[in-house]
Amino acid sequence: MTDFSDRHGLSVDSRLISFIEDKALPGTGVDAQKFWADFAALLTRFAPENAALLERREALQVQIDGWHIAREGQPHDAEAYQAFLYDIGYLVPEPVGFSVGTANVDPEIATMAGPQLVVPALNARFALNAANARWGSLYDALYGTDALDAPPARPGGYDADRGAAVIARAKAFLDEAVPLADGKWADWQGGQLTLADPSQWVGSKPGGILLKHNGLHIELAIDPDHPIGKTDPAGIADVILEAALTTIIDLEDSVAAVDGEDKILGYSNWLGLMRGDLTESFDKGGKTVTRAMVPDREWTSPEGTRFALHGRSVMFVRNVGHLMTTPMVRLPDGSEAPEGLCDAVITSLCALHDVKGLGELINSRAGGIYIVKPKQHGPEECAFTDRLFDAVEDMLGLPRHTIKVGVMDEERRTSANLAACIEAVKDRIVFINTGFLDRTGDEIHTSMRAGPMIPKGEMKASDWIAAYEDRNVRIGLACGLSGKAQIGKGMWAMPDLMKAMLEAKIGHPKSGANTAWVPSPTAATLHALHYHAVDVFARQKEIAHETVPSLGRLLTIPVAHGRNWSEAEVRRELDNNCQGILGYVVRWIDQGVGCSKVPDIDDVGLMEDRATLRISSQALANWLLHGVCTAEQVDAALARMAAKVDAQNAGDPLYERLTPDGVAWQAARALIFEGVKQPSGYTEPLLHAYRQKKKAA
Repeated sequence: MTDFSDRHGLSVDSRLISFIEDKALPGTGVDAQKFWADFAALLTRFAPENAALLERREALQVQIDGWHIAREGQPHDAEAYQAFLYDIGYLVPEPVGFSVGTANVDPEIATMAGPQLVVPALNARFALNAANARWGSLYDALYGTDALDAPPARPGGYDADRGAAVIARAKAFLDEAVPLADGKWADWQGGQLTLADPSQWVGSKPGGILLKHNGLHIELAIDPDHPIGKTDPAGIADVILEAALTTIIDLEDSVAAVDGEDKILGYSNWLGLMRGDLTESFDKGGKTVTRAMVPDREWTSPEGTRFALHGRSVMFVRNVGHLMTTPMVRLPDGSEAPEGLCDAVITSLCALHDVKGLGELINSRAGGIYIVKPKQHGPEECAFTDRLFDAVEDMLGLPRHTIKVGVMDEERRTSANLAACIEAVKDRIVFINTGFLDRTGDEIHTSMRAGPMIPKGEMKASDWIAAYEDRNVRIGLACGLSGKAQIGKGMWAMPDLMKAMLEAKIGHPKSGANTAWVPSPTAATLHALHYHAVDVFARQKEIAHETVPSLGRLLTIPVAHGRNWSEAEVRRELDNNCQGILGYVVRWIDQGVGCSKVPDIDDVGLMEDRATLRISSQALANWLLHGVCTAEQVDAALARMAAKVDAQNAGDPLYERLTPDGVAWQAARALIFEGVKQPSGYTEPLLHAYRQKKKAA
């Protein structure tokens, strides 16, 4: 049983009290008694408003459901529908032209363009890998993946032919990004280096040359004694790219954090990252390896001035949204505290160590605390977050707008009112991005009663998504985000398919987005090539005055009008969704793994988190509601796919086989059959309940 103690009327998990009082508060100048008193006052003030916002979501959903039910069988009237959404307050008037006022932002966020990693806060090793992914070996990234258009490496040690192809590709990149005044990089013999643009040579050190292109650095590691360097005419042993400029340490979709034990692990890792002293030891090849955060990188400019480059990604922390409550803190009436309120206070307290320079390394040289806030519905919820962050700043003695916010544009009401959402946080916003997966889940749930939706695989080609992606960038630019904030795009979910990523993901910088999510440090290094190929800030200027796609296009409902589903088509869609649900849920419930590479129905490894689960469960709930499939067909698909998921996990010693009486199977089934009534189609309430049941057992 968990021990709880009273703190100013709050009943608090004793483990959280120990973390706060013994680790997070010391050195900050914040008194423990005052902290708990202020925390209790903050919860008293904001918890009722948080609850009211959730009630508002449900009230709007009831009205939208009623609209569709009343017009069942009638052609959709898009103009009347849009007017109705204005009438009920789902849509709000566009704000008069404004420009965001965010100040004191690190250049990695404001004025640089490059990849972004997202990693679970509960996994210290992954978090350290991501923090250290600011710099990545292009040679390693090309050699070890399918990105290189050459035969794979032969087994049995270093393959010289593969290595030669890697070096040729890397030097071709140098020819494009930092061309020599005369000749090609493949022919450079070392000695005097003369670039076509001499200003691109920005630093040197023993064994290194530092170049710069499109705001990103490129390091040439020179070592004639290195196994690779000794085969190179200039002694180049590696080409190292500035890669993951920023990383999101995630307490939300990629973690399974259902109680105080889980949350405190995440908070502890975040504190270690903010202090620069997080380490993790693990076994590798029979040896114990300890991973720590890397230091900054020292250089000397051509003029002889010494300078340092940040050695690590600049880190955000993603708090949870407004929906969930947490059992680690109970309010005076015995109810659980809103988890997002707790996250805002505690993650900011941890980041206070960075702001005050209490640790060994610095995250934000601009003195900011970067918090991504997901799953907000419309401008009133964004305004609530702004006031909440005001209160946290006052509580911790921070200047106004020290806490910066990233707004995830992943809910339909936010997309439809994006400019108003940005205006609500206009003096602290540093990030917007599109999240196709959650956004699709909310699209299905919001229009659940409109009719059966098109299959999941067809969603990406639908008109509303094209409008959504384009509107996000153009509205962000119109609100003045360029040079002050990130405009981001979503995840490449297939970490083993880097060649396909290189072919597809260049579309993100071409769209004007100055960051995009990648699934690994290796992917970050490869994705960095795209930001050398495209000058994103020049691209933003080109598209800044282009027409914003219409709201009508965004509000197009992806209903499959009059479609006659074949038996094979229904079975394939049921199997696809059930396999994805079971494959993800079994790890979440049984092992507490919130994000991992899960084989899909075709055995392709996909990085899965709760957003993908939201789509699959809502898609099947929608088809059940409209009679495209039956409950019996869904149960049969679950049985078929349980066998497949068991086979796919046969090599995992921690895996528990799926059975109908198992907690994971029950959770998967509930996500489908109770999907219509889940708030906004979210999976968290059911996942948390079943995970808590599993932990209790």
